[in-house]
Amino acid sequence: MKNLNIPVKIALFSIAVLFVIACAVNPVTGKKQIMLMSEEQEIEMGKQYDPQVIATFGEYKNDMMLAFLQQKTKEMGLISHRPKLQYHIKILDSPVVNAFAVPGGYIYLTRGILAQLNNEAELIGILGHEMGHITARHSVSQQSKQTLGQLVLIGGMIASEKFAQYAEYALQGMQLLFLSFSRDNEREADRLGVEYTSKISYDAHKMADFFQVLNKMNLASHQGGVPTFLSTHPDPGDRYNSVHQSATEWQANLKYPEWKVNTDNYLQMINGIVYGEDPRQGYVEGNIFYHPDLKFRFSFPTGWQLENLPTQVNMAPKEGNALMIFTISSAKTLEEAAQGTIDQLGLTLLDSKRTTVNGMPALATICKQVSQNQSTGQQQTIQVLSYYINYDNMFYVFHGVSAEANFNSFSRLFESNMTSFSKLTDQSKINVKPKRIRVVNVQRTGTLANVFSYYGVPQTQMSSLALLNNMELTDQVQAGKLIKIIGE
Repeated sequence: MKNLNIPVKIALFSIAVLFVIACAVNPVTGKKQIMLMSEEQEIEMGKQYDPQVIATFGEYKNDMMLAFLQQKTKEMGLISHRPKLQYHIKILDSPVVNAFAVPGGYIYLTRGILAQLNNEAELIGILGHEMGHITARHSVSQQSKQTLGQLVLIGGMIASEKFAQYAEYALQGMQLLFLSFSRDNEREADRLGVEYTSKISYDAHKMADFFQVLNKMNLASHQGGVPTFLSTHPDPGDRYNSVHQSATEWQANLKYPEWKVNTDNYLQMINGIVYGEDPRQGYVEGNIFYHPDLKFRFSFPTGWQLENLPTQVNMAPKEGNALMIFTISSAKTLEEAAQGTIDQLGLTLLDSKRTTVNGMPALATICKQVSQNQSTGQQQTIQVLSYYINYDNMFYVFHGVSAEANFNSFSRLFESNMTSFSKLTDQSKINVKPKRIRVVNVQRTGTLANVFSYYGVPQTQMSSLALLNNMELTDQVQAGKLIKIIGE
């Protein structure tokens, strides 16, 4: 759970979009196309998605970086094919290397991609690429092809619409954000990204260089809750050469006196940014989840997958036939927390008992819910074991969910992990610190490997750090050059 300093009440997430088949003019091509969403509906969808994106992934606070991004987004938006659209840019608190756009002008960059970039020109190229998806209405077209049907929980478990709120990222509505674009869409976004980048006088050749870095990283798999760039933006083929060619053509056409790269400015701006997972927001060792800021710990079943979101922790087996959720209630008593859940989710209470969990007052309930499977039309019943725990007047909640037929086989497993919740007093677990990007000034000319050795970088980390700097270990590095290393 990330940055939970006050109780958080989970709100039911629903988006109702009225699709109207209409013939619209594409802002980029100038041609008419069938579009199932008006611009007003597109903007409204973005407004509804934005708080859910932030609630799901968390927002990374870096005022200097955000101010720079807002300035460049506004500057680029004015020369884009949709200059009247209001663009919004935000940084997500995720270590995964990705950037994506939401209909209506919303662009998101993870802190992971900011850490991986090495100059302003690369950053502006990625920003231009995402803006290209918006101006060409690619994300609207993608979403127009989908319907908000059944809601899928972690690992494929199907639950009712009301209970699906407890697996925020896995909601199909959120999955629509991460539909993989077509190769034609990617080519067009690349072309537009080069155009927009060049028009605000940045060197778009660096955009091609960064795409080459992404290919080296082989980021085709999902990790940490957010898909990676290449999984949502498939390589359209020969991207490196086509972007370079397009950048050369735009530079020849515009004939600006200089093309900005601004390496040192960018590296100084990201100096100190959190790198990798931030343990202050909760971390896992073995099968134990620790939260050093809120000072609690609990175990989860061995072999289960865990997803740590800002508002909750989701846990599930790979088979997807069960789900455990850990969150916080804004209620003022255990009974109020339990009744609020029952009312909100339309549950039927089967059993309730007062108890304690490691000396803390608790309330345990068993409920069921009967609903209609939106995919098959058949009736289904799930059962829910819940523990509500009062820890210093903060009300922590566990829910264990499975189909009624499987509930008996999971209930003891649910209970043993829920009752493992305890106060965290181990100072070695409490005092963990996140890793951060540290930008250093090279003291002596030599190979990158020699420079890393000078700064005490372990041999096992040198290759990954070389990629972080978009260099080879054998490259000569001049004294005075800024490079990135990892520290606390």
